[in-house]
Amino acid sequence: MDFVCPRCGHTNYCKGHLPYSRRCTKCKHDDSPTAGTMFDKIRFSLLVAFHICFKVSTKKKGMSSEELAEEYEVRQKTCWEFKWKVQQAMRSSGKYPLEGEVHVDEFYVGGEEEGVHGRGAKKKRLVIVALEIVPGGVGRAYAEVIENASAKTLRGFFRRRISASAHVITDEWNGYKPLKDEYPLIEHRPSNNGKNFPQLHLHIMNIKGWLRGIHHHCTKERLQGYLDEYHFRFNRRNNKDTIFDVLMRRMVKNKPIRLKSIN
Repeated sequence: MDFVCPRCGHTNYCKGHLPYSRRCTKCKHDDSPTAGTMFDKIRFSLLVAFHICFKVSTKKKGMSSEELAEEYEVRQKTCWEFKWKVQQAMRSSGKYPLEGEVHVDEFYVGGEEEGVHGRGAKKKRLVIVALEIVPGGVGRAYAEVIENASAKTLRGFFRRRISASAHVITDEWNGYKPLKDEYPLIEHRPSNNGKNFPQLHLHIMNIKGWLRGIHHHCTKERLQGYLDEYHFRFNRRNNKDTIFDVLMRRMVKNKPIRLKSIN
């Protein structure tokens, strides 16, 4: 990797004071091997960080910050802060929109709100999910936290996650109908309480069950990170031999996230 001093921009270096560090020959600044990556200034050993990345990416259900704290004898808050960085690396690149037959629906995450049901709920977090249907099962999926189910909001998700040539099937919610201009193959069917979308309904139930069983609770601000983590593993469930390598490459390539930005 080419060296560029972050302090003065000089490109020549020599061996630094610490193992694997590089020292700028002009300003004498020592550049850590983790500088400029998402491992920058972690509060535990790099080996533990690698272990956490491995467990979160390869275990079928991942691991909660409480479980990680107990296994690696690190404070729960410290694990939670680092896991949030890992979840940001798990965010979809957006380069591979869903294709073919795609089922789309929204669901709520959160406790019951007395007297309010469906899309009118206020305290719950609204999530939209899209799932590819392939011969013999399901393909990839994406999910995003959204503020409302308006046509404008739904259109944004469609543009980011679904190919315009896809055969999209949704329920009969009015917010989907104006999308016909960009998604000519869109089709609307009655949901029948999810019975007409069995694969999608099961996918949603699995997400909810995972959130309740592993993490118990997450705030609205953190929910997208958990959805990204879930679908990073889900979309690579048939590539377990490379999933850790993909995550590590992203952790190194992505810029550092400072703790103040996630508190």
